[in-house]
Amino acid sequence: MLGISKQSVHQHNQRKLAFEARVTQLLIEVDILRSEHPGCGVEKMYYTLRPDWIGRDRFIVLLIQLGYRVKKSKSFTRTTISSCYQYANLIEGMLLWDKNQLWQSDITFFRVQQEYYYLVFITDVYTKRILGYQVSDHLRAQANLAALKMAIKNAGDNINNLIHHSDRGSQYGEREYTSLLIKNGAHISMGRKAQGNAYAERVNGIIKNEYLDYRIINSLTALKKYTRLAVNHYNSKRIHYSLPDRMTPDNFDKNLIYLSGQKRPKVIVYAEGNPRIKEASNLLDSLPEKNLQAHVCPMVMKVNSE
Repeated sequence: MLGISKQSVHQHNQRKLAFEARVTQLLIEVDILRSEHPGCGVEKMYYTLRPDWIGRDRFIVLLIQLGYRVKKSKSFTRTTISSCYQYANLIEGMLLWDKNQLWQSDITFFRVQQEYYYLVFITDVYTKRILGYQVSDHLRAQANLAALKMAIKNAGDNINNLIHHSDRGSQYGEREYTSLLIKNGAHISMGRKAQGNAYAERVNGIIKNEYLDYRIINSLTALKKYTRLAVNHYNSKRIHYSLPDRMTPDNFDKNLIYLSGQKRPKVIVYAEGNPRIKEASNLLDSLPEKNLQAHVCPMVMKVNSE
């Protein structure tokens, strides 16, 4: 009566069963990913899992309907006390094309019941890789120093002429901390505005909002455990849209050796003096010409003089 054959109905039912079986298997993979990366958004899930039988838009709609949308919250607590040791901002408009050119670091807090604990991360701005971190129950410089030693060890390569950028927190101006940087040939840079340390603050937000906030953490020991797991997953499994082919930081770091200078993506750091800077035709063009509030980047001058 409807003009539909029994064969068509049978084929429709078979396709439906096959689709449901694929969805069931997909949800197993999604749940595994969410167990490692609880705050992973559905679009990032698609590009991480890369299912070849379903499109991105349908994947997103399906998972949202199944309740996989993430909810994110923001909170603000001051963790920085300005230091009397203040260094110039060396990174305004700086052009990056390799790792170990610029590291950024920042401190954030995490509340466990009635206690506040503090996390510090050191990130390579170009590769997005977290090189060093530390969790502590205080804001003394020892935690930052431990993170710096880890970063130097994990960097592996020569960090001579690296720029270490941070806010003007007293922890970053502490003598032992700055001495270790200078000993390894690094230059110290500090910014006055939050935008000048945006990469470090971005990492803070990701670790807290996409990982730690979804865990049951009731002690400093648990916080250290889940921070370690979060950093490992962030470096080795979390894809980044800003990296070629949506690579993970570890994969991008390893593949840099195979990319020539012309094929490497270029990154221009936000400029306090010129926030509208979008591109640079050469190294000197990466520095704002007007209202320059920092010394010329020592890396840029060294490369150009050679």
